[in-house]
Amino acid sequence: MSFLTVGHRGVMGVEPENTLRSFRRAEKAGLDQIELDLHLSKDGALIVMHDADVDRTTDGAGLVRDLTLDEIRGLDAGLGERVPVFEEVLEAVGRPIQAEIKDVAAARALADALSAHGATDRVSVLSFHDEALAEIRTLLPDVRTVLVAGDLGPEIVTRAQAVGARLVSLELRQLNLDVVERCQAAGIAVMAWTVNTAQEWALARALRLDGAATDLPEEPAAA
Repeated sequence: MSFLTVGHRGVMGVEPENTLRSFRRAEKAGLDQIELDLHLSKDGALIVMHDADVDRTTDGAGLVRDLTLDEIRGLDAGLGERVPVFEEVLEAVGRPIQAEIKDVAAARALADALSAHGATDRVSVLSFHDEALAEIRTLLPDVRTVLVAGDLGPEIVTRAQAVGARLVSLELRQLNLDVVERCQAAGIAVMAWTVNTAQEWALARALRLDGAATDLPEEPAAA
């Protein structure tokens, strides 16, 4: 596969993260895929937000799971942007999407949304939660799954294989060539987060990664 560039929460380094504005900017910049995060609202909507609460990224407060969609819709997510639901992102951009399940309870709702919108070929499902990926694989066996992991021990390969992941997303600062080679030898591609500076891009290339998630619309020029 060619080197994959992924817009992290859109291009959160220059736009309000996880907003339609950020996703459209990532698409316009030519990034290969767009990454977003999912939680469930109190009334079961797939809310595009990284944190479990709305405090950091909006002018509101409270846990996503305790707020209704209408309540979340009333919040400002930056520059007048509103917090989108997953289905809106599907309609707003044409790029492939990496949808990260932050709340395990969102797995079934995401599977339903992918089926309803015929998006199983366009969306890869990511998670730190093995059980969420396993549930997605049970519900939608053909959907691509991506294991996100902080622990890069020997079990990373078997964990990925157990949930059918052909790609793992790992933190660049923890990566080394041994981990990359072990995964790739097992037929599992490796991408890293988050790659922003010229030095980080150089490291990603030196590690022979298959891709990287970035906060920025363009790869920085080498120093």
